[in-house]
Amino acid sequence: MPIFRFDTFEFRPKTRELYRAGIRLKLRPQPFQVLQVLLAEAGKVVSREEFQKKLWASDTFVDFEHGLNSSVRDLRAVLGDSVQEPRFIETLPKLGYRFIAPVAVEGETMTSALNVVSPSVTSATATPAAQPGSGTSKPTSVLAPAESTSRRLTRRWQLAVAMVMCAVALFALLTAAYRSRRANPGAPAAGRIMVAVLPFENLTGDATQEYLSEGLTDEIISWLNPIDPKQLGVIARASALRYKHGGESVENAGRQLGVQYVLEGAFRREADKVIVTIKLIRTSDSGQLWAHKYDRMDVNLRDIQEEIAEETSDAIFLALGEQKRLEPVYAATSATKNQSEAFLHYLKGRYFWNKRNEQGFGLAIREFQSAIDKEPNYAQAYAGLADSYNLSSSYGLLPAKIYMPKAREAALRALQLDDSLAEAHASLASVAQNLDWDWATAEREYRRAIELNPNYATAHHWYAECLALQGRFNEALVEVAKARELDPLSLIIGADYGSILYFSRNYGQAIQQFHTVLEMDPNFPRAHMISYAYVEEGRFPEAIEAIEEWRSNDGHADWVWPIKAYVYGRWGKRAEAEHAIQEMIKSNRKAKIDPSMFVVSNLRLGNKKEAMVWLEKAFAERSPFITALKVDPIYEPLHTEDRFHSILKKMTLEK
Repeated sequence: MPIFRFDTFEFRPKTRELYRAGIRLKLRPQPFQVLQVLLAEAGKVVSREEFQKKLWASDTFVDFEHGLNSSVRDLRAVLGDSVQEPRFIETLPKLGYRFIAPVAVEGETMTSALNVVSPSVTSATATPAAQPGSGTSKPTSVLAPAESTSRRLTRRWQLAVAMVMCAVALFALLTAAYRSRRANPGAPAAGRIMVAVLPFENLTGDATQEYLSEGLTDEIISWLNPIDPKQLGVIARASALRYKHGGESVENAGRQLGVQYVLEGAFRREADKVIVTIKLIRTSDSGQLWAHKYDRMDVNLRDIQEEIAEETSDAIFLALGEQKRLEPVYAATSATKNQSEAFLHYLKGRYFWNKRNEQGFGLAIREFQSAIDKEPNYAQAYAGLADSYNLSSSYGLLPAKIYMPKAREAALRALQLDDSLAEAHASLASVAQNLDWDWATAEREYRRAIELNPNYATAHHWYAECLALQGRFNEALVEVAKARELDPLSLIIGADYGSILYFSRNYGQAIQQFHTVLEMDPNFPRAHMISYAYVEEGRFPEAIEAIEEWRSNDGHADWVWPIKAYVYGRWGKRAEAEHAIQEMIKSNRKAKIDPSMFVVSNLRLGNKKEAMVWLEKAFAERSPFITALKVDPIYEPLHTEDRFHSILKKMTLEK
């Protein structure tokens, strides 16, 4: 039987196989038969009646209609085709379908020779025996000429057999190569394929539309994340965002992120339409596996990201030789005006939340609340609101005793609407950890978030922190390693990895890790814990140098004084430490400093009683900065104080 080649595909009817760029694709029998009919009639319209006559029984019209529509839909998914802009299968309404791509047919000559040879040889060498279906025996009337013809046909037969044998040998070589590629696809050690969704390029020329660029990126990541975490890992947005303005080749991005595929996209607006173009690229050779353009009205923007995620997942798994359909993770909503507007508010909320600063959190809260006002049952918007209140409190920007309960309320509402939201479970866990100090509940909720979405880097990250704060460092390092695999360029995950090393008394490794983060962003606050690690190693001048560099780069004078008081106190420079405390007191009159900072500054001047007074204030205010009370070396001078252990017990960090 002939072999059909089109674009990068190879269709083999005899063995019922379809390949793309040498990789076998899975295809159900019914779509396979439909494709075979279309290829055999390439360029011609195949009517629905012809399909029914060839492939379906005449008395199964309903099953035929459903079967044909489903088969064509599956074929389009496999081929990376679309109804709106077909490259392969064109729909002719009320008529049928036509295969429109150029098709090369190989093997027809050999096949026709085989079809001719067999009957000819039979007639030339037939003995005067009875023929099936005939009543009499007839001797052949052809002698010498027939013998000559027989020899010619025999040679042709031998040539055909030789060609077949060559084809078999070649097929064996290709199969071996294919199996070798499948056995070693270049995946990470865990055996998973990794993909990065790079930030969508904003082609509108309007900087205010950046929230759409990042929002679409985030949402597609969220949709891809839970598909099949054992086989597919998705790089988190923080790492992907570093490639926002290009400048890196696909190969470099793949190497830096540890991915085999990247999804690139761009969007623009025309009147009341949004046009999104995307392509899936293999990083090893920049080969484009699939590309598509979506041309939709604004009200369908939410549907576009779902459609992109679904078709992208199909393309990835088909490239792996598997066929897997994406099941919706979140409850779909109808495209009403309110819901479409709510979605845009949600995208803006996530855009501002990802700024991770005071202004960003304030704007995020406003946008998430606007989304909820438009769509009261919008579970993801409640989860975003919970995250905003949560981090605002955890960063000390808002009073934890007031806003952490708001975070809990929003997270619970999100889960009431949709219990499958990993983000809401993780946010609820963070409230249990940082407000209630209920470590068992926090751990249960983190595990639930990871169970729902093993590719959610934040859940692994926060769970690692939860374990470390309890002193369970080996488990914490396992979880933070998973977070780093999913988000290798994340500054906060990298810095918190350094914190875990610091808490576990691995100061040299902690310093090295903090340096790595500071090389990417010299102003990143969490990485300036490097000063504390320097102190533990007795490298006091370097600690002060790091503090001064931070202040000169970022201007955080208020936060610098308590750290300088601690460093100078440990260094034995009492006068400098006293000066730093006085400056801190002045700053506190202008803007309240968290009481935990006074604990730190008093400790190394030997003021244990004063330090305990401030620690009890921090406890009463539910300061997020004392969650490390059990493991931070700073607090070691208080380990002999009964009041200290009383607080640890109230925080359920000690029995």
